[in-house]
Parts: sequence; structure tokens; C-alpha cells
Amino acid sequence: MRKAVVLGLTLSALLSSSVLAADLSPLNPDSEPDRIAWYQVPQKFGPAPQVRGQKFGVVLKTLTNDFWRLLAKGYRTAAADAGAKVDVQAAQGESDQMGQLAMMENMIGPQYKALMISPQTDANLQPAIDEAEKAGIPVINVDDAVVSSIGHFVGVVQRENGVRVAKWFVEHYPNGGEVAIIEGQAGVFAALQRTIGFKETIAASGKLKVVASVPGNWDRQQSYDAAVNILQTHPKLVGIYANNDTMALGAVEAVKSLDLAKQVHVFGTDGTTDAYSSIKAGDMEGTVDSFPVLTGEIAFDAATRLTVGQKLPRVVATPQVLVTRENMARFTGDEKSVRAALIEDATSSH
Repeated sequence: MRKAVVLGLTLSALLSSSVLAADLSPLNPDSEPDRIAWYQVPQKFGPAPQVRGQKFGVVLKTLTNDFWRLLAKGYRTAAADAGAKVDVQAAQGESDQMGQLAMMENMIGPQYKALMISPQTDANLQPAIDEAEKAGIPVINVDDAVVSSIGHFVGVVQRENGVRVAKWFVEHYPNGGEVAIIEGQAGVFAALQRTIGFKETIAASGKLKVVASVPGNWDRQQSYDAAVNILQTHPKLVGIYANNDTMALGAVEAVKSLDLAKQVHVFGTDGTTDAYSSIKAGDMEGTVDSFPVLTGEIAFDAATRLTVGQKLPRVVATPQVLVTRENMARFTGDEKSVRAALIEDATSSH
């Protein structure tokens, strides 16, 4: 019966319940003042609590995208180090909203100390979040789509992803040029913010111009088709910013198919394994790495703290770096060295 009721919910009902589900102001994790940087958590709250033998649940968007597989790796690594267990479940694809909702509904119970979720959209998991709240199970929204009523969020400043890529173009094309955007899923917080950050920074330059901004829906083939159309319509294009690495790799294929690799620079977002390989090969220009393995570890740490009643800030901000061939070696070492590099960069900028 529960599944039938859940699957019958309309999008409007999901949206209307999102603000009422908790006595919290609607969350924008990019600007939320109640926040803490990831590396400051142990400094302020001490060592992570002991959770040996306890079980935690994870609901991912999908495992068909390398970013989410890397995030899952982070969860599993952190759980193993803590002697805990983690149950990672994922939707069939990045648009399986009702399937993901039913999955989370079935995970609400005393077997899980906390749930870490990465929703398909900003609204599709709201009914399950409400149920978890009633059951007293902490829920953490981890990256990408953002549920506005959520109590805790772990992830990057999504707007900054687009800003950093735009700044690269501003620096490298001081006399201007034409650029384009391939957007993620419509209405999803991450896609909106990444696109806004890129557009506003390009506009502020006064030289560069965004001549096209079209949907790619996180899909490689759709991105390829969109990029071909953009390149044929705008033959002077100097760059493409795709909202994730999967779409960026599709755009790279389009650029190469039209023999424009020396003219058009393609950037993505996420820091996936394939993106690093493409950058190393000289195909993709760069990606804004969100360090998904580390993000999973940070989110698991936050979950353990919530289970013992620690009052964490609403947002735990995780690292992000614009990675190109020039600096990628700094972020491809072992986990310990990458952590050290990220902390060094974060603390030296203050």
C-alpha cells in the first residue's frame, strides 16, 4: 500500500510539502550561512564517534555514472575504516525518480542509523524524507539536487563550478570569443547553479559571449548531438562548458568529429576517472573536480556525528578544484597526499 500511495504522488504535492516538512528556511547550500568547511569539522567537533557494527543507508541517483560510483567508494571506504556497514542502493538511471523514491521508502526502519541521499530532483524524495524524520532517522542530502527542507547538506558550492570554468576563458581569451553551455537536467539545483555561475561570470567579463545554452540531461549522446548542432551553428566557438563530465566527453567527441580540437576547449564538472584520462590525453581541457570519493567519506563522517546528537552546521562544504593538464598531477596521488594538497590550498587562501 505504501508504494502505491508514494508512486501516486504528483509533482505539485512533492513541491508543496518540501517547505512544510521541517521548521527550516528553504535551503540554498551555495549561500547558506550556517556552514563549515569539511576540514574544520574534526577541529571543532573532535574525532568521529565510534560506530563499529552499526549500519548506514545510502540512496544514490544511479551507478551508471562514474561520479556516483566514486561517491559510493567513499562511503564504503569510510564505513570499513570505522568497522561499520553501509548499504548502497541506486536507481536504474538518472531519471528514475519514482524508482528512487520507492527505494528510499523501503529503507526507512530501525536497521539504519542514518541515511545519506543524492536525489534525482529537488523534490522527488520528499515523502520519504518526511517519513524518516518522523522515525527519527537523520538524513543527509549529499551533493547535486537539493531538497529545500533538508536539515543537513554535504557538497560543493555548485555555482562556483561554473564560475571557475568561466574564469579560465576570461583569462585565456582577454579579447573575447564565443562560448556555449550544455546543461544538466532541467530544474535540478546543481545544473541551474553551474549554468548561472558560468553565464554571469562570462557576462561580467564584457568580452566573451554565451551564444548557446542547451540541455544535455546528463547524457553523453544527447550532449554529443547538442554539441554538433552548436558547432555547426557557431563555427567561431572557442569553448563548451558541460554541467558534468559525462556530457563533456560527448562534447569532446563532437569537437573531434568536426576537426575542431585545436579551436574548441571543452570543460566538465565532477572529476571522474574518464575525465582525468581525457585531460591527460589532451582531449578535454579540464574539469571542476568535486572529489567524490572524499565527499563520500566526509558525508559518512557527518552521518556518524548526527547519530550521537552532535549539532553540525546545516552545510558541510566539500572541496572543488578546476583541474587541467597543468595541475592534475597534484590531485592524482594517493588519498593522503590529495587531502593534504586540498587542505593546504584551502588554508593558504584565507
